Amino acid sequence: MKILRARLIELKLRERQEQQARLKGKPSVTGWGSRIRSYVLHPYTMVTDHRTEVSTSNIQAVLDGELEPFIEAYLERQLSDLSLEPV
Repeated sequence: MKILRARLIELKLRERQEQQARLKGKPSVTGWGSRIRSYVLHPYTMVTDHRTEVSTSNIQAVLDGELEPFIEAYLERQLSDLSLEPV
């Protein structure tokens, strides 16, 4: 009975670790020159999020902290990546 209990605990632990690994996703490599967002202030104004390819010309709003379009696009992309994984 103790062996069965130990195996069940081990199985549950392995399942939990696999679920956490799926939720965590693949580690991203960030190095010199990698960037999340680029800001062009002159001669025209444009902010581009390179993870989601979302761009806006309303740079003042972004500089004032209005990042919702970028956050929503990132979360939608993460959700679609999770739904594409085989179950």
